[in-house]
Amino acid sequence: MAKKSGSAYAEVGVDGRLILPPEVAEAFGLVPGARVRVDTDGGALRLHRPTTQLSRIYVEPTNRCNLDCVTCYRHNWDETLGRMSDATFARILAGVAELQPKPTLFFGGVGEPTLHTRLVSWIAQAHALGCRVELITNGTLLTESTSRRLIEAGLDLLWVSIDGATPESYADVRLGAQLPTVLENIRHFANLRDPGPLPKPEIGVAFVAMDRNFDDLPEVLRIAREHGASRVKVSNVLATDASLDRETLYDASSNDTAFLQSAYTPRLSLPQIPINTRTKDVLARVFSSGYHITFAGSPLDLAGDVCEFVASGSMAVGWAGDVSPCLPLMHTHSHPIKGYRRTSHAHIVGNINVRGLLELWRDPGYVSYRNQVQTFDFAPCTACGGCELLESNDEDCMGNLRPTCGACLWAQGLVQCP
Repeated sequence: MAKKSGSAYAEVGVDGRLILPPEVAEAFGLVPGARVRVDTDGGALRLHRPTTQLSRIYVEPTNRCNLDCVTCYRHNWDETLGRMSDATFARILAGVAELQPKPTLFFGGVGEPTLHTRLVSWIAQAHALGCRVELITNGTLLTESTSRRLIEAGLDLLWVSIDGATPESYADVRLGAQLPTVLENIRHFANLRDPGPLPKPEIGVAFVAMDRNFDDLPEVLRIAREHGASRVKVSNVLATDASLDRETLYDASSNDTAFLQSAYTPRLSLPQIPINTRTKDVLARVFSSGYHITFAGSPLDLAGDVCEFVASGSMAVGWAGDVSPCLPLMHTHSHPIKGYRRTSHAHIVGNINVRGLLELWRDPGYVSYRNQVQTFDFAPCTACGGCELLESNDEDCMGNLRPTCGACLWAQGLVQCP
């Protein structure tokens, strides 16, 4: 059962049962009685995390921000602004204390977490409980003092949003911020870490791709590596405002579904082909041909209908204590799809100040919803021609009621969060 190259070896018992290494079973919530979805594909067998395991909690310290980014939800909503209280966070930690293994706590939502004066203390408390702790920030308030305190508090991963490679292109998206200042802040943070081949905390860069900044992506990758980032996450922009519709790199407003595929999509298996001046134009046409593509044995998963929030055992807690299944359902927002403008209404399971974390997680309606999302038993909204039911997530043509996820751009792999 020794591990090799990130893999773990299981055994098959005399009765045909699969015996997993104890550390794997614990990490993925594979306790006796857990219901596990199994997928088969050719010679591969894939086990999904049980929907009963809570392994990641998104915590929104505040929905306030010091910037006015063109990509922000605030251009499309009418919600109360506020900050999470110590009492609300204590309720989160009380629930976390009952969990084993401990979940990851990710500080971020719609807002700038470093505006909250209690953030460093909360990170330290979560770390003391044994949680992995992550944070996303715009980097503008990441002073040397704040960086030192975050590192000492036990932060494991710092995500910084960088949506442009030049001061001009960056400021064109993140209104009120200056790229040189942010990069200098990241450099100070990186230098304060203990030296070594794998310094901690890790640094990640989040990039929102749009028509106006996509050409900057190669240079952003260079900047990320130069400033010590070990990972980069790229997302398409969510056009929450009508002015952003023309900025999307996919045509979600039309009935052209070439960018969205389904289980019925024909498959294409490619070998490893270097992308260079000779091959790039042909490969670009191949990748947009409408096939589900396997590249050098690894799928370029374009089939969609996969919720990474449910797959990773996540829940989200807003600043006021409202619990949602995922970040997209924390706040009402809209986006274009198939000639309609879809309003995705927020979905609140309950409030953590009223009911405990585990009580909410185990709520029968919430459990049933997670099971439905894992099998993605919703109308195939992104694979059909579209109808008036696309105007909201209230109902779909299969009789499902809010929240219906058939048109979720996160589930189609178009929009993603760290």
